Amino acid sequence: MSRKNSVRYFEENLSELDSIVAQLESNKLSLEESLKAFEKGVKLSQECQSVLTQAEQKVQILLEKQDGEYLETFEPEPNS
Repeated sequence: MSRKNSVRYFEENLSELDSIVAQLESNKLSLEESLKAFEKGVKLSQECQSVLTQAEQKVQILLEKQDGEYLETFEPEPNS
């Protein structure tokens, strides 16, 4: 997945996660709906965390190579 797609994907997931939180906070969902929403929220949260971890690793590589001699190619870890 390209960097632009990762960012777009992250932003879409974050937006959906915000929506799920609002639904859960509204107390208008049944217990079953709440559990499904919570499960989906956990999955989205994990996906967002994965993108953030990859970005953090990329920043670390750039900071370590800041002298400008060369930049190391970043290969994200496959999702578990």
